[in-house]
Amino acid sequence: MIFDHPVTGNADIVLIGAGVMSGTLGLLLKELDPSLSIEIFETLDMVAGESSDAWNNAGTGHSALCELNYTPVKTDGAIDISKALHITESFEVSKQFWAYLLEAGSLSVNDGFIHSVPHMSFVWGDENTAYLRKRFEAMKDHHFYKGMVFSDNHDMLQEWIPLVMQGRDRDQHVAATKIEIGADMNFGILTRGLFRQLSLLSDVSLHLKHDVAHINKDKEGHWLVDVKDNVTGTHKRIKAKFVFIGAGGGSLPLLEKSHIPEGKGYGGFPVSGQWLKCTNETVIEQHHAKVYGKASVGAPPMSVPHLDTRVIDGKKELLFGPYAGFSTKFLKEGSYLDLPLSIKASNILPMIEAGLHNIPLTKYLIGQVIQSNDDRMAELREYYPEAKNEDWELKVAGQRVQVIKKDVHEGGVLEFGTEVVCAADGSIAALLGASPGASTSVSIMLELLNTCFKEKMHSEEWLKKLKIMIPSYGQSLANDAALLAKTRAHTHKVLGLAL
Repeated sequence: MIFDHPVTGNADIVLIGAGVMSGTLGLLLKELDPSLSIEIFETLDMVAGESSDAWNNAGTGHSALCELNYTPVKTDGAIDISKALHITESFEVSKQFWAYLLEAGSLSVNDGFIHSVPHMSFVWGDENTAYLRKRFEAMKDHHFYKGMVFSDNHDMLQEWIPLVMQGRDRDQHVAATKIEIGADMNFGILTRGLFRQLSLLSDVSLHLKHDVAHINKDKEGHWLVDVKDNVTGTHKRIKAKFVFIGAGGGSLPLLEKSHIPEGKGYGGFPVSGQWLKCTNETVIEQHHAKVYGKASVGAPPMSVPHLDTRVIDGKKELLFGPYAGFSTKFLKEGSYLDLPLSIKASNILPMIEAGLHNIPLTKYLIGQVIQSNDDRMAELREYYPEAKNEDWELKVAGQRVQVIKKDVHEGGVLEFGTEVVCAADGSIAALLGASPGASTSVSIMLELLNTCFKEKMHSEEWLKKLKIMIPSYGQSLANDAALLAKTRAHTHKVLGLAL
């Protein structure tokens, strides 16, 4: 049994999973305290092989510029932009950290992990166009969204998004918003850059093809992380002061293995995805925007349809989707037993309750699973009326696990965001959930540090370094237009983004 193995190594920090979250946390910690020793374990034979890979996520640079699900209608009919403001600020914080790393030489601008691509929202029908206009009016005067424009004029939209308007009935009531400061992200490149820098630092070791089998706490309060080397078949046990579980869809089973009380009652609902990928270079060159629409009734936020300009591995791409599906796998390279094995006595009731409260989602996923290619093309033609079947091929995207947790009122609720679960003593933390995850990774990891390294985060030494890495740290960009203008001007110059 692995439990009987002696300790073979010690570390201040153990990071489980080689995705953007672990890479971000690892670099933040080494920048704040270079003396820390870090051990990183990844199941796959590569970094960023799951959700962080460019083909496995939307790459939108989620900043709430075009995603309509972040600006819901309140009961009084007004548009609630509070979530949009939070996400926009979080992305601005991420850009500051990335700009710092570029200027420090810790990332390479030549990697091309970020590009300027306009962000647009596009809708049709009287009700939806009225909503979009109201959303625009609610956002346009906030300094975050300076430069956003609205139009319901067919000729103007023809200039903005020719593919979307070609062949469209001129009697159809359509509208769009456009803002030039949007970004396209290749989180795979970014993540590999983060780990490349980590690997150059002292006392950092990355172990690929390693499975974490058990996580147990000893009498002294240290974590014993039992790991299997899938190449040699050997086992090792690492004693760590702090453990971060950032394994994407694989985080929930590992959280359950830790047996911390704070992890009780959490469940996971896996949702898979697919893209339609354009293969016609002429068509690809006619579109340059991320055009987001409204999600279907019952659809999870990750399934908001978009006709999307991407830059992947230096090549311009055009994708449409994602089309949702269902699989019992928690990871793209996972096992079909992931979901059933995750069901425990502590979470079965919340999972059942969440299922009963989300019947529309179940119906939506069933409909997506049984879709034919003609069905998918019909949905694409709502955004690109002249799309031809022969110009598009189906590509499998990533796997997401939406969070299910206990709720005192409903028994169990399905959450469509990210959530950090921390032990009371701050010695272990797990990241659960999905979008907008990667785009807001820096803010999420700063929140984790404030919970798990609270005393150090308030120390003069760490605060000084944080202000260097993230100039707006401790201040509100949403409430300070001058600070936003200053930090955005600098980060966009360093990152090569439009202003």
